[in-house]
Amino acid sequence: MTPEDLFGRLRTRFADVVLARGEVSVSVGPKELLAALEWLRDEDLGFDFLSDLTCSDWPELEPRYWVAYHLLSLAQGHRLRVKVGLAGDDEPHVPSVTARYPTADWFEREAFDFFGVVFDGHPDLRRIEMPEEWTGHPLRKTEPLAGVRTRFVGASIPPPDRRGT
Repeated sequence: MTPEDLFGRLRTRFADVVLARGEVSVSVGPKELLAALEWLRDEDLGFDFLSDLTCSDWPELEPRYWVAYHLLSLAQGHRLRVKVGLAGDDEPHVPSVTARYPTADWFEREAFDFFGVVFDGHPDLRRIEMPEEWTGHPLRKTEPLAGVRTRFVGASIPPPDRRGT
């Protein structure tokens, strides 16, 4: 199936479908996510593998956070991006997809750790990279680029504008 064919097929089911540079993206709301993924997996489209999940932060926009699910049909070889926009509050929530796609487990933990997105129903939602006692979420645009405390005794990283040569 070509991206153009996939785009045409998805337009009959989803209101927000985009075809750009040979890639197809679908945007759904958080409450529609699980039903949309179930349809995409069980329909003859066969999106049976979640190859990646990532997040982005756009503080000046609403919705502020976007979670992107990159799906692959192993049998048919076509790909799809499913995006979910989340409100810009301190704890954005979206349902976990680990029950349908077990590969989402660590991807969701990473998005939680770095962006603070809470995946409701995740079996073990906790930090995966940062120390448990770390406050904040380092990939949010509102976090400082440098000058944060470190775990190494006596070490510090000054902000870029205060570094010597």
